[in-house]
Amino acid sequence: MGKTKHPGPQKKKAMPDPKHWVSPVPFGLGKIKPKHMRDTAKILWENKDNLGYAANILTKGVCDGCALGVSGLYDQTLKGPHVCTTRLNVLRLNTAGAIKPEILHADIDELRKYDSTELRKLGRIPYPMIRRKGERKFSRITWDDAMNMIAEKMKVLDPMQYAFYLTSRGITNESYYVAGKVARFLGTNHIDNASRICHSPSKTALKRSIGVGASTANYLDWIGTDVLLFWGSVASNSSPVSSKYMLEAKKNGTKIIVVNPYKEPAMDKYWIPSNPESALFGTKIADDFYQVNIGGDIAFMHGIMKHWFDMEKQQYGSAINHSFVNEHVDGYQELKKKVREQSWEDIVESSGVSRERIIELAELLANSKNAVYAWALGLTMHSFATDNISQVANLALLRGHLGRKHNGLMPFRGHSSVQGSGEMGADPFVLPGGDFYGDNFTRIQNLWGFEMEKWQGDIVGVTLENIMLPEDHERKIKLYYLSGGNFLETMPDPDFIEKALSELDIRVHQDIILNTSTLVDAKEAVIVLPAKTRYEQEGGGTSTSTERMVYFSPEIEGNKNKIEEAREEWKIYTDLAKRVKPETSHLVDFKNAQEIREEIALANPSYDGIQHLKKAGDVFQWGGAWLCEDGICPTPDGKGHLITVDIPDLGKKEGQFIVTSRRGKQFNSMVYKEVDPLNGAGRYDVLMNAEDAHDLSIAEGEGIVLYNGFGVFQGRAKFVDIARGNVEVHFPEGNFLLPRGRYEKFAGIPDYNITVTLEKADRYNARKDVQYNERHIADDEIDAPA
Repeated sequence: MGKTKHPGPQKKKAMPDPKHWVSPVPFGLGKIKPKHMRDTAKILWENKDNLGYAANILTKGVCDGCALGVSGLYDQTLKGPHVCTTRLNVLRLNTAGAIKPEILHADIDELRKYDSTELRKLGRIPYPMIRRKGERKFSRITWDDAMNMIAEKMKVLDPMQYAFYLTSRGITNESYYVAGKVARFLGTNHIDNASRICHSPSKTALKRSIGVGASTANYLDWIGTDVLLFWGSVASNSSPVSSKYMLEAKKNGTKIIVVNPYKEPAMDKYWIPSNPESALFGTKIADDFYQVNIGGDIAFMHGIMKHWFDMEKQQYGSAINHSFVNEHVDGYQELKKKVREQSWEDIVESSGVSRERIIELAELLANSKNAVYAWALGLTMHSFATDNISQVANLALLRGHLGRKHNGLMPFRGHSSVQGSGEMGADPFVLPGGDFYGDNFTRIQNLWGFEMEKWQGDIVGVTLENIMLPEDHERKIKLYYLSGGNFLETMPDPDFIEKALSELDIRVHQDIILNTSTLVDAKEAVIVLPAKTRYEQEGGGTSTSTERMVYFSPEIEGNKNKIEEAREEWKIYTDLAKRVKPETSHLVDFKNAQEIREEIALANPSYDGIQHLKKAGDVFQWGGAWLCEDGICPTPDGKGHLITVDIPDLGKKEGQFIVTSRRGKQFNSMVYKEVDPLNGAGRYDVLMNAEDAHDLSIAEGEGIVLYNGFGVFQGRAKFVDIARGNVEVHFPEGNFLLPRGRYEKFAGIPDYNITVTLEKADRYNARKDVQYNERHIADDEIDAPA
């Protein structure tokens, strides 16, 4: 049976619907809410020196903000123009002029006074630069000298001793593809990317549960499904245009349910600036919140399934879609046995949700013919994240909510270009079109025409740790080549990361702007290379959205603040290959971007069609409208696999809290506001439950300390509607509490949740000198993972 094609954007319902309004008082006067109009005016002012170019980016380019996939001002979901604050906030990265030379070449300690937000505002990197050991400032260097220096170092190192990393900062599929190919050509398998720090467990879980590591559904499926379930996701904050789809879904009768420890204001009430009705009166987004404990999701889902099996005892077929399960699913009896073994006491204690409430949601899903399950970092950033997501897949498979209209599993991606990064092979475990072993390895080797090393490359966290290995260790990383990214603000244990980055012989930062990690020393040299943005890429470039839409973004002319020496990222990689291995470099050379797309279509058969994308507005969706269409999964037996998982032990001792990190008014690690306009929280506020605070005699606004065996976080108490025993701090400020070296067992993502003790600051500081002096902590004393 042929794959169903996506029908394209649908018309919105024109009639206002007051039952979804937050308030009849216009513009949310008197409420804590974003000031969208004022923020837009500020952004216009910021870009005033390059307004024509900014307008062209917005009207002709593919959004380099979130992963919804807006091309120009239009998308594939709803008719009419869309623009959002996330996109406007990153606009200046593309329109800014060069950093002033007197700032750029100031003493390094002067530059270190800036934080990453301030560095971003200085402007773009104008030309290649170097800072050698002992030098106090960056000096200008030619492209030839810079590239030769990197190449000469690579020639003397074992390829196991250097690593590549690519961020999600507007990088195109073409650049990911060439980076992956060049890394393997040079002989290293240490290549990783930003999407793995966020959503790699989504991929590992979905691959084992249904055979494919991508969203099976579209945003259109939200509109008119019975239930849209958001798990650990603040979609309206990370991807504001999605709130438009949510409003449309509600107008079509969809119930929106949010499962999250904190009743996020942005998922409760939101003012959508590009929708006149919502801009005036706001939109009540969620119909219900289930405030689960951090790490309590697996137990919560066990509870849903436990009630389903109880319903089945009363009446066969009342909760399980038996015809779907019998034809398309295996592992049913094993899962049923596992779920029945769970006691309601354990389920309620771990999840933090009452039995009555769990039953309520179980019955809603049992009575829903259709449901879309969407999730984000609240499920993926745990040491048991793959199990979290396979448990979501279990729910969908038992109900047959897969492979058809208004149904599916959707990992809700953050950045516009991350879905393509692994699909292009910029990942230690994959090559284009499949995994890094077996038939796919041989197929790609034959296509590329050179022999690849078979040893397993390391994930980003491990390569960073391996910088600190003894000098003669074969896997000691001595050169790190970074395309964007800031490990100081994205990885656990920032003090260790800073030390590791300074222990590298050479560190290469290929980027648009400076960030705090660019300013860290290195043993021999720090080399900075100016990259072009996606809108400057000659021959255009493509990016892949959450719903597997591959969009073409053309080269956009007319940049008044053009950086003359900036180069296309993919061209920098091929240039490096020519200098390290000149004799065979023709094997990785590309004349233009179109030639790369022709090869991508061969390397990853799902992407056959990318070669036809040539002008603004061109788009195709790989895999058709729904993956696993008609219940047939791309697994060896064609079936979905129910996976049994255990309720994790969070190791939380009496009186401890579990902390997780939250992204307020920011995009990835780029902070845009010191105070979150949705809840009034500052960057060092600790979001906590007022009853927990009362028990500890803590007043709102009072200084408090979170600490464990890894670090200390000093902040202020802010009372919010969050499940008891749980606290949230902002990312990356809270990363000092997180241990390095603790990874998710299947996907290798760092764990961003941890148990902590919470006390008043004055009490903690009074005892600190006596009890908490720095000391070696034995393994069995360290707090268990959350």
